[in-house]
Amino acid sequence: MLIENELRVAAPLDKVWDYLQDLPRLAPCLPGAELTDENADGSYSGKVLVKLGPVSLRFTGTARIVEADEAARRIVLHASGAETRGKGSADMTVSSRLTAAGPNATAMKVSQELQITGAVAQYGRGMIADITSVLLRSFSDCIAHNIEAQRVGGGVAVATRAAAPASGLRIGIAAAVMALKRVLRRFFGPSTRPVGGAG
Repeated sequence: MLIENELRVAAPLDKVWDYLQDLPRLAPCLPGAELTDENADGSYSGKVLVKLGPVSLRFTGTARIVEADEAARRIVLHASGAETRGKGSADMTVSSRLTAAGPNATAMKVSQELQITGAVAQYGRGMIADITSVLLRSFSDCIAHNIEAQRVGGGVAVATRAAAPASGLRIGIAAAVMALKRVLRRFFGPSTRPVGGAG
């Protein structure tokens, strides 16, 4: 499935571009993700833990940057993994295109090609898209916080904030609110009937 999002990071374009190319710094901003090893081919091994309602999913796999076009400010990340218990798997290619949205803001267009099997597939495209939007919002806030912390520290190592773990309750509530808003817009959006007419 293809999932597309647009988000805004409260940090300059060049800083965000540099940050996205550093997987060890980037991983803690992905809720539930942790890198465990750097491999000889430039990829990283890691694990992801996500809890969605009664379903708890733990994946192990690899991630690597497969393209970094500085001129176009486009970066592509590929990650794949399998459940440590169960038969589920996930394969994801994430393409991000950055543009300046002001002197201290960056707009990101994120396109995710996602293939999943196993328990998580039961949630359907709509819910998975909403959950992805929630996670990306946390991701962008984390990047902005860490870039600002580094700036204030003047290049000195400073404590950075990792995104909160991928908690089913927090993510589920936020995703449910998004889904509800979508339904309400569908049924109670602006009427398309012409205004006025014969009395």
